[in-house]
Amino acid sequence: MQWNLRIRAAERGIWKSAQMRRMLAEAGLEISAGKMSSWWAGTPATMKLEELDVLCSVLECTPTDLMSPEPDKVAARRPRATETVNGDSQGHAAGKGGISPTVTPRFGKPRSEPPL
Repeated sequence: MQWNLRIRAAERGIWKSAQMRRMLAEAGLEISAGKMSSWWAGTPATMKLEELDVLCSVLECTPTDLMSPEPDKVAARRPRATETVNGDSQGHAAGKGGISPTVTPRFGKPRSEPPL
């Protein structure tokens, strides 16, 4: 997702994170300077829905205004058809026509008994 907070803030005449933080506080959302900095400087790793709701209210926007999908990045994360668990370049797992191999447990030494 592309995070567009600074663009939306600029559209509302908000140019500094401190100003944005004050406006959020006035709307009932007290956040730390560090959290505001992470929102302002880049894409936040996580965000509570309540925080997003207040942010949208202050900026008079919707969540879709703040976030834009990036389908190319999603496609880049998908494994290619030629990559498999066993590294077979033909796209076949264990040479069985695309069927995953059966996993069989290896039996080793049993666990020791607890002391009496």
